[in-house]
Amino acid sequence: MKNFSRLHFWLRRHPRLYTLLLLGMVSVAGAISQRYYWQWDVTQNGRHTLSQASRNVLNEMPGAVVVTAYAAMLDAQHGDLRRPIRDFIARYQGIKPDLVLDFIDPTVQAELARVAGVRVNGELVLSYGGRSEHLTTLNEQDFTNTLMRLARGHERLVMSVSGHGERRLDGGAPHDLGELGRQLANKGFRSAASSLALVPEIPAEVNVLLLTQPRTPIPPGEVDKVRRYLARGGSLLWLLEPGSLQGLQPIAEVLGLALTPGVVVDPAALEAGFPLSTAVAAQYGPHAVTAQFDLITLFPHARAVGMSDDPGWHATPLIETSMRAWVENGAADKQGIFNEGQDIPGPVVIGWALEREQEEARQRVAVIGSGDFLANANLGNAGNLDLGINLFNWLAGDAKLITIQPKNTLDAALNVSKTGATMLASVFLLMLPLIFFVIAFLVWRRRHNS
Repeated sequence: MKNFSRLHFWLRRHPRLYTLLLLGMVSVAGAISQRYYWQWDVTQNGRHTLSQASRNVLNEMPGAVVVTAYAAMLDAQHGDLRRPIRDFIARYQGIKPDLVLDFIDPTVQAELARVAGVRVNGELVLSYGGRSEHLTTLNEQDFTNTLMRLARGHERLVMSVSGHGERRLDGGAPHDLGELGRQLANKGFRSAASSLALVPEIPAEVNVLLLTQPRTPIPPGEVDKVRRYLARGGSLLWLLEPGSLQGLQPIAEVLGLALTPGVVVDPAALEAGFPLSTAVAAQYGPHAVTAQFDLITLFPHARAVGMSDDPGWHATPLIETSMRAWVENGAADKQGIFNEGQDIPGPVVIGWALEREQEEARQRVAVIGSGDFLANANLGNAGNLDLGINLFNWLAGDAKLITIQPKNTLDAALNVSKTGATMLASVFLLMLPLIFFVIAFLVWRRRHNS
């Protein structure tokens, strides 16, 4: 304390040195701020910070990404659009420095905007690897999805089997998969439905074959086309359901599946407000699909999926229920009571990832014991969508793009009444300045009297 007093006295006697020290400290702080970047996002849901999903996509994009913003200096409705665009892109540039942002004024360079196919003021054109995508919205979800499509290099084709009452990837019914199809399209997948009766073979350009539960039996000739597709090394996602396989038993034999009758019931679902016949999964096997996955998933009307002793595949149990769940062989009672000797105790495996070497390539198959978990009525439950997208990425050979979906921005609006607004204005515009003035006056008076 004594040394500090001496230093203070010495600095008061040498004001020039004090000024030089102050300027030196400011210069050092400025140099550090130019070399090192740090920020702290205190907003709800971290809406000014990139999610890990966006970071993962950026890290898997070697080379420069060019973003061209066609934004006028002054928009009649929105004012200066360039500033929010620049602030938004800066978040991505902090992770990927070679992400370049250029501005073109469409009112001044109208011909460039016309050639680029720009339709609205503020439209972005993202270019990477010789490909480009247009974007008219400015949020992390859409921007990262656009980057993901560019990172794929070309569209991946998903073919769903149809013609026997299967779930449709473009359907809007609660049991259909239309919303999943739209989400896949946003991420660079192209989906097509095909009746196996109308094609001689499943096309070689199919990246993922989607097989859902048929409502009528599939003829043996069509089943043989699926078997030949698998023999050629094709990727398959099979969404199983309780009950008859409707002619698909040969496919189960090729995959080495051991299927038992019954429906998985889970008391945890009943406690969470879901039907007892919904399996709740929070345990996942060590696999690329679930390596960074820590979300709960819900599987309505699920069936247990087992594997034979020698399936001929490298099989990884992907999804497993808790110990509390079991396989109900009879009719599930509303109280959720396990019947010893009749029901099969948990934990229950309801999903497998299969791999094998086939024609100098690694073949991938995923079998999930629930067709409803990706249906329109259930896709938004917990982490169902995230797990579904991860499955398609892995099956299509894009394991590096497996990621959790970017978070949505929560509503940050503050609605107050006129009385509340008056109170806030009184506090911040009158009371606080008055308090600071009184404190300053008291400090001045004390120093003056001393």
